[in-house]
Amino acid sequence: MNNNQLASFEGRFEELKSISDSVHKLIQSLFDDKLLDEMIADGHETKISVNELNENFYRKEFQELWSKLNHKYAYKVSFDSNELIENSIKTINKDLHVAGLQYTMSASEQKEELTADAVREGDSFEAFISKTRTLKPHETSQVKYDLVGQIAQATVLTRRTVVEILKGIRIDKFACYKQNPEEFIREVSRLIKEQKGNMVVKHISYDKIDGQYDTSIFTADKRNNLGKAFRAKKHIQPYVFTDGTAEKSVERTFAEDLDGAAEVCVYAKLPRGFYIPTPVGNYTPDWAIAFHKGSVKHIYFIAETKGSMDSWQLREIEKHKIDCAVKLFNEISTENLVFRQVENYQGLLNIVRPVAEVNLAN
Repeated sequence: MNNNQLASFEGRFEELKSISDSVHKLIQSLFDDKLLDEMIADGHETKISVNELNENFYRKEFQELWSKLNHKYAYKVSFDSNELIENSIKTINKDLHVAGLQYTMSASEQKEELTADAVREGDSFEAFISKTRTLKPHETSQVKYDLVGQIAQATVLTRRTVVEILKGIRIDKFACYKQNPEEFIREVSRLIKEQKGNMVVKHISYDKIDGQYDTSIFTADKRNNLGKAFRAKKHIQPYVFTDGTAEKSVERTFAEDLDGAAEVCVYAKLPRGFYIPTPVGNYTPDWAIAFHKGSVKHIYFIAETKGSMDSWQLREIEKHKIDCAVKLFNEISTENLVFRQVENYQGLLNIVRPVAEVNLAN
C-alpha cells in the first residue's frame, strides 16, 4: 500500500510465478487433503534431482497403451428437472432424519481440597451430573431463515426447482424444519445433491476433442523426497512417487507388487496433468498398466487404488468423479482395455487372472 493506493503487481509477476504451483496446490487441498502431504517435507531429507522418462516408456507395450489413453475429452450433461424433483422428493421422504434441538445441563461441586496439580489437570471438581433436554418448537430460536434460498445456494439449483421439491415432501418431514431449521436445511441439501450427483453420472456423455497430452506431463511433477520414492524396474521413470508415508502407503505397496509381478510388462503412475473432466472437478486415475500378452485376460488396465472399496467411505465428490470416469472408460473400453477400482494387486490379479490360470494349467 503506497499513498493509500494498492501497489501494482506489475513487475512482480515473475516473483509470484515461482510460488504459483504451491498456491494452486494449497487451494486444491480443500478438495483433496492428500495434497497436503506433498507440501510438508523434511528439509534435510535426501532429494532426487532427476526423474526423466526411461526406456520403459518407449517400449511397444506402453506405447500401445498410451495411444489408447492419449486423447482429450469433453463432457455434456442433459437431464430433466422433473426427474430430479421426483427423485429428491422420494429420497427426502425416505431418508430425512432431523434431530430436535437439545441442550445439556451439567452440575458438579468443587472438591474440598485443591492442589495446583489438580487445577492444572482439570481435576478440581467432583463427578458431573448431567441432564439433556430437547427443546419444544415454541422454545426454539425465532431467527428467520431463507429456507428456499439457502437450499438453492447449497445445491446450485433454481429457487423454482427447490420450491417444487419442498412442496412435494410429506407434511411430517416438512415439520422437521420447525424443530431444527439449520439441520433441516443441511440434510435436505445433502440429499438433493446426492440425487443430483447420481443423475449427472447417469446422464453424462463424453466426446473426443482435438488435442493430445504432451509427454512433459510425466516430468512436470517436481516431488523429489527420497522418503516417498520407490526405485522401480518396470515403471516408465526410475522412481515412483506415491501418496502417504512410504511404509504405510497403499500406493507404495501396490507399486512394489506391480514391479515384482511376472505378469506385468510396464506401468505408469499417472500424473495429475493427465485427467478426465467431470462436472465436480478433474479426475486422474492412479495407474496405467500393460501386461504381457497371453498372460492375462485384459492386456491393458487402468486402476484406481483405494485402501477400502466401501463406497460410503469415499468422499461424495471423489465417488462421483470415479463414477464419471467409469462411464467414459465403459464407452472406450475394449476386450483388452478396462478400468477398475481395486484395493490391492491381488484384487487386480483376480480380475485379469482367468487366462493366466488356463495357461498355467496347460
